[in-house]
Amino acid sequence: MKTTSITSANIIKSNRSKSPSIKKFVKEILAGNVSYLSRAITLIESTNKKHQKKANIILEQCLPFANKSVRIGITGVPGVGKSTFIEVLGKHLTSNHKKVAVLAIDPSSSVNKGSILGDKTRMEELVNDKNAYIRPSPSGSSLGGVARKTRESIILCEAAGFDTIIIETVGVGQSETMVHSMVDFFLLLKIAGAGDELQGIKRGIIEMADAIVINKSDGENIKNTNIAKIEFSRALHLYPPKESGWQPKVLTASSLKKTGIDAISKMIEKYIALAKESEFFSTKRNNQNTFWLQSTIEQNLHDSFFKNKMISIALQQEIELLKNGKTTPFISAKKLLKSYNE
Repeated sequence: MKTTSITSANIIKSNRSKSPSIKKFVKEILAGNVSYLSRAITLIESTNKKHQKKANIILEQCLPFANKSVRIGITGVPGVGKSTFIEVLGKHLTSNHKKVAVLAIDPSSSVNKGSILGDKTRMEELVNDKNAYIRPSPSGSSLGGVARKTRESIILCEAAGFDTIIIETVGVGQSETMVHSMVDFFLLLKIAGAGDELQGIKRGIIEMADAIVINKSDGENIKNTNIAKIEFSRALHLYPPKESGWQPKVLTASSLKKTGIDAISKMIEKYIALAKESEFFSTKRNNQNTFWLQSTIEQNLHDSFFKNKMISIALQQEIELLKNGKTTPFISAKKLLKSYNE
C-alpha cells in the first residue's frame, strides 16, 4: 500500500489556502490585527464575485465600529515631497498616541506603476511604527474603482482602531476631487520656486483646500517659501467664505528638518473642533455618503448598460448611422435607452 507523507510545509500551505471565516475576519480586525485588515482590503480590491460578497458582509459587520476617525486628504504634484511629509506628520501623530493609517489613491499606477507603490519603502520609519499602517492603492484600476475601494478601506481601518486616516493622492486629474469627497480636512502641499505659485495651480484645488502647506522650507529656500506663503494667503482671501466658517490657512514646513509639523497638526485639530461645534463635520459626512450612494448607482447603471450585448451591437449600428448623417446623437441615445429599458 502506498502511503502519503504529510509534511509541515504541506500543512502550512493548506492553512494559507483556506480563507478565514467572516466571523474570524471581523473579530481580528476589531482586535487591531493588521494582517487580517490587509487580507480584508485585498478582498475589497478583488474582482472575484465571491470575494466581493464576503468583503461586503465584513464591511457591514465592521460599520458599527467605524466613523470615529479624522480623515485627512493630502495632495500635491509629484516631487512636492508628499511621502516624506506624510511620514513626518504620521510619526508626529503616533508620538502623540494616535493610530495612523495611510491609504493611497493613484490612478496613474496602471500606466507606470506609479510612485505610490514605492511609499512603503520610502516611509521606512512609519512602516515600522506599530501604531501606523500603510496601504498602497491597487495598480491597474480606474480612478472611480480605486476611490471606491479606498473609501471602503477607510471603514475597515477605523474598525481596526485607527483614529487618523491619511488619504494620499498622486495629484493629477480628477483624483483631488475624489479625495476631497471622502475626507474631513483637505491639505494642499506646495513647494516654492517651482514657477507655479499662483498662475499654474488649478483654481478648483485652491477652492477645495482647507490649508496650503509650503513644503521644503529649509536652507536657502526659506526666503522663497515665506514669499510664497504671503502670495497664497492673499489669494485665499479672494475666495468666498467656506460653509464651515473656516478661513483656510497657509503654513510652511520642512519635512527634512521636521519643522512646522506641530503647527500643522494643531491647525487640523482646531479645524476639526470648529467643524464639530458647528455640526458642519456631521453634515459634510452625510453629504459625502449621499454623493457616494449616487455615484455608485450611476457607475453600476453605466457598467450594466455598456456591458449589455444587445446594446453593444445596437450602439455600433447607431454610430454607423451617425457617420452617414442619418441620425443625431440625441435620437440615437433615446432609442438605445428605450431599447435597454424594455
